[in-house]
Amino acid sequence: MDTTSSLYDLTPIAWLMAVGVLIALGPLVWVWRRNAGSGPARRLHALTVLTLFLTFDLTLFGAFTRLTDSGLGCPDWPGCYGNASPHGARHEIAMAQSAQPTGPVTHSKAWVEMVHRYLATGVGVLILTLAAATWIVRRRQRLAPPSSTDGSGHHATLSAWWPAFTLVWVCLQGAFGALTVTWKLFPAIVTLHLLGAVVLLALLCIQAVHYRQAAADRLPTPVSPALRNGLIATTVLLVLQIALGGWVSTNYAVLACTQFPTCQDSWWPPMNFAQGFEIWRHLGVTGDGQPLDFSALTAIHYAHRLMAYAVFVALGVLAWRMRRIGALRPQARWLAGLALLQLATGLGNVLLGWPLAAAVLHTGGAAALAVVLTWALCESRRAPAAQIAHASENTAGRNNNSQRKAAA
Repeated sequence: MDTTSSLYDLTPIAWLMAVGVLIALGPLVWVWRRNAGSGPARRLHALTVLTLFLTFDLTLFGAFTRLTDSGLGCPDWPGCYGNASPHGARHEIAMAQSAQPTGPVTHSKAWVEMVHRYLATGVGVLILTLAAATWIVRRRQRLAPPSSTDGSGHHATLSAWWPAFTLVWVCLQGAFGALTVTWKLFPAIVTLHLLGAVVLLALLCIQAVHYRQAAADRLPTPVSPALRNGLIATTVLLVLQIALGGWVSTNYAVLACTQFPTCQDSWWPPMNFAQGFEIWRHLGVTGDGQPLDFSALTAIHYAHRLMAYAVFVALGVLAWRMRRIGALRPQARWLAGLALLQLATGLGNVLLGWPLAAAVLHTGGAAALAVVLTWALCESRRAPAAQIAHASENTAGRNNNSQRKAAA
């Protein structure tokens, strides 16, 4: 009896993994050659920063995929109609496109979806390499004599648990990517996929900062409990706002309000929050299968807009307070600039009819804000006032010494 027909065809996933390895080889070779003479912490830092950059690009491309309605360009997973690329599925795609010329399956949308999968696999290979390399370095550190260093003159203590958790998370993120397709853009799954991308960026940012601190043999900057609490509270607000923004995008509720600051000529338009925030339902319908009311889309949009006011104020206050601390001034500038970018792109989406460039930038700005806040959290630690004053005096002393040396 021929059993081959009952077996799952692994060809598409094998090709997908092969393409991911090829995509990852370039960045890996570049990092290792560029940092050949550096210590392990510096090499791992360089690889993590590059992986963070490529993951951010992947997040932008994911937004582009969603906003161009390409998420179902290949309605199966991991291949495209059982093929490794849309080229092998051109007959099936042509049939689907002829049946629905403006539907979710077209040749261009299929390529956008598969390129997104190729890039995601490449990022996964980089994260796997990062986890393996960190475990190897950590093992060597444990076996090395206590007086040995990381090769750069600094005693570096590297944790292998962050890369391991990141590897688990990227696998979970890949599973949500598959569910996004197989569950036909189920809004809750798509929103969780977006939040998963933001968490992945934060995890990579944490590692990048830790590797840099290990390479420089330094600790995070002490800050007041009030500032530390403000950082945490603003981060929580931002995560909630990103979740609301994802809910707006996945439910196509951006154009429910095309005015600002009012909506539908009212400060409080008709809104159905019960329908709008019924989480477990299919796209465009309620849990009982009834069409979603327009007032439900309005509620989704307006909730995101109201939260945006609070987040914008919180970011402004936080940036103003952080600018007084020298070590956190770069993050303060980034927060201020990105908050203004979010304001501009958010208004552009509403007033200009959701242009693609503004929509992609709006997603990118939210992801960048999450990275910067994570960066600030990792570069700071809660400390009493006396310790903060002592650290400020040491920093001022180092700056004065540097100025005297420069003058001499």
